[in-house]
Amino acid sequence: MENTTTAGVLAPVRTPLNRDQVRGFWAAWFGWTLDGMDSVIYALVLVPALTELLPKSGYAVTPGNIGLAGSVLFALFLVGWGLSFIWGPIADRFGRTKVLAATIFGYALFTGLAALSQNVWELAIFRLLAGVGIGGEWALAGTYVAESWPEDRRKMGAGYLQTGYYTGFFIAAALNFTVGARFGWRAMFLCGLFPVIVSLYTMLKVHEPAKWEVAGKRTVARSPLREIFSAQYRRRTIVNSVLLTVAIIGLWAGAVYEPAAIIFLAKKQGMLQIEAVHMASIGTGILSIGTILGCLALPPLAERMGRKRTLMVYFLGMAVAITLSFGWAFYLPDGLTTFIATLFILGFFGGNFAMFSLWLPEQYETRVRATAFAFNTSVGRFVGAIVNFMLAAAVSSMGTLGIPVAYTALVFVAGIAVIPFALETRGQTLPA
Repeated sequence: MENTTTAGVLAPVRTPLNRDQVRGFWAAWFGWTLDGMDSVIYALVLVPALTELLPKSGYAVTPGNIGLAGSVLFALFLVGWGLSFIWGPIADRFGRTKVLAATIFGYALFTGLAALSQNVWELAIFRLLAGVGIGGEWALAGTYVAESWPEDRRKMGAGYLQTGYYTGFFIAAALNFTVGARFGWRAMFLCGLFPVIVSLYTMLKVHEPAKWEVAGKRTVARSPLREIFSAQYRRRTIVNSVLLTVAIIGLWAGAVYEPAAIIFLAKKQGMLQIEAVHMASIGTGILSIGTILGCLALPPLAERMGRKRTLMVYFLGMAVAITLSFGWAFYLPDGLTTFIATLFILGFFGGNFAMFSLWLPEQYETRVRATAFAFNTSVGRFVGAIVNFMLAAAVSSMGTLGIPVAYTALVFVAGIAVIPFALETRGQTLPA
């Protein structure tokens, strides 16, 4: 449908959203926002939490022990994210909104319980279980928005949805600047209980997408997990898993190690602990703003350039940004300000995750869509856990944080080489 503007130029008219589509989007967006907040809370409170809990667990508080314990806990969190693939088949069988609510409730509950940890082992268990819920939210929120929004709006809807995760980064940074700096790391984890409200709202107010209602009546001869490796889907499933692995390694190398890098640089310039925490919060906020803008820019670029070319641009940008920030700015004399400035570039190209919210639903039919989304995102998390141990070993061996993280830029170069094997879906409608 077209409409004539006052200038006499024909412009497309967007299909209006009904009340349920608007309500469902905001439920998914807030769930994804608070998911992002809970994910980055741990990175922001890692040092003070382990400083308190390591002696209670029989370990001395040394930089080496903090680094090792932190890496182990990060890896367990990623394993929890990986285990979240179980939500996909459940959502394909029982519905998007009910399972979405369950994932939000799960990560909120176990993030809040982390505030009660008395040793590193308890914290590890709570973070593992929180990861199972956090990992499932993205797959289900992305699937829900793709299926519930009209065709002419769902692509931009993917970009809007992805801004939520990084708005959560910004909220976590603001909480750390205020609540964390004043009341400590336990209060930060208690803030993670808030998503329970979103979970209850999702369960009570949001209806299932019509596409799933129709697809649910069709009989599937085999399980969705087997179906995504059938001849029809096998290649795209493997390629998507590789591309998401690249993106996730970049996220955890750049975004998660950023607060620790800023705290190190701030203390190097003579700042007190509370001043260093404030600088880490500011840096995370700048990273978040950049990523939100990157998420919003991606859907129009993907429509103009195609999915594959756009992802190539974002992956190349990530490789350059990680090299600049951790390989160059981190080692400058008085490099704190320059390092923080490079985080905006790192954040913008970190918006590559919006591509998967847009692209993955376009490659699978409704009956297996949530399973495919959850599986593809989970594989990268398991690999990310392994890479996290490798990074920890490299940091310990080299005695520096910047260079090991900077080497992860090579992963994006490898990802660019894989993109040509992906399925281009520009101009295609969402499969039924």
